[in-house]
Amino acid sequence: MALAYAALIIYASLYPFTDWRDQGIAPWSFVTAPWPKYWTGFEFAINIAGYMPLGFLCAIAMLRARPDLLRARHAITLATLTGVALSFAMETLQSYLPMRIPSNIDWGFNSLGALVGAVLAALLERFGALTHWGRTRSNWFIPEARGVLVLLALWPGALLYPAAVSFGLGQVYERLEAALADILIGTPFIEWLPMREFELEPLVPLEELICVMLGALAPCLLAYMVARTIGRRALLLPIVLAGGVATSVLSAILSWGPDKAWAWLTPPTQLGIAAAFVAGGLLLAAPRRLCVGLALIVLTVNLGLLNQAPENAYFAQTLATWEQGRFIRFHGLAQWLGWIWPFAVIGYLLVALTRDPRRAQPAPEQRTQRTQGTADQ
Repeated sequence: MALAYAALIIYASLYPFTDWRDQGIAPWSFVTAPWPKYWTGFEFAINIAGYMPLGFLCAIAMLRARPDLLRARHAITLATLTGVALSFAMETLQSYLPMRIPSNIDWGFNSLGALVGAVLAALLERFGALTHWGRTRSNWFIPEARGVLVLLALWPGALLYPAAVSFGLGQVYERLEAALADILIGTPFIEWLPMREFELEPLVPLEELICVMLGALAPCLLAYMVARTIGRRALLLPIVLAGGVATSVLSAILSWGPDKAWAWLTPPTQLGIAAAFVAGGLLLAAPRRLCVGLALIVLTVNLGLLNQAPENAYFAQTLATWEQGRFIRFHGLAQWLGWIWPFAVIGYLLVALTRDPRRAQPAPEQRTQRTQGTADQ
């Protein structure tokens, strides 16, 4: 997770990765530059907040990897130095990007953010909060839950990107077709591109309702795959759906403003969410492997329906607004998440179907020994 967050920082710091040039200044000259004339408290806060997770995750990784050798202060020092080095590297490389301005203020507050995150991790470890989280996670989810939990954590980020249909992730066919045509135009391979006899038809309300239901049900089935008991599933079902609704509200606020926060909640969307809740309730007792197969079917059917429909004019205008940078979209990352998430889940599910279910369960004698060990403890 620490490495993934470091990659996220690199993506955000160097985007759009174009127009690299030597601007005639030393890359490290920002270190001795004077205090900037114009600054805001928000800029300072965002620089600190941006590096806090990095320091937090690095400190936890170091404490958990070598608990016998690393004391808390050593982990704090190493995690902070990691943030200092990464921030210095990013500010140095930004001197080669005309669209970026390296700053010693950014470097200092990024380093402070890494320090704050590392100290917070050490305090939580010291008071047993992280150990308690580990026990809670073990009580709620099976040991093989890591992949599903990562996918579920990415789902709200994918929903931040405006979708033509609520919860309708992965609508890429029309854009891929246009992009491929642009690449092949002027070459003999353009004739290989399949031609559609008819234009894509917009979804009727019933199809939209089905897409909303399938899009909302897919993450619920993912949660069912790793939840230990039916009771845990019953609690996860409204939590997952509520998270999706809350993220959709946030996306609408970022796209159109607070007064349009609930504009996306049309009658087909309302019925689709309700249908997903009912379907999730009926599947509470479904076996894990059945949940895997159902999730695969749900995503495949949903992608088929979504990619047979075009993007409407209002949706295209919303995307243009996002892509021009007026609202938070993290330099296109939410867009890529919205496109790729369902395909990544399908890949994960296909791998999960090939696993031997007996490998996920300990042998009877192992279960007996583990139970006896727990009782002794």
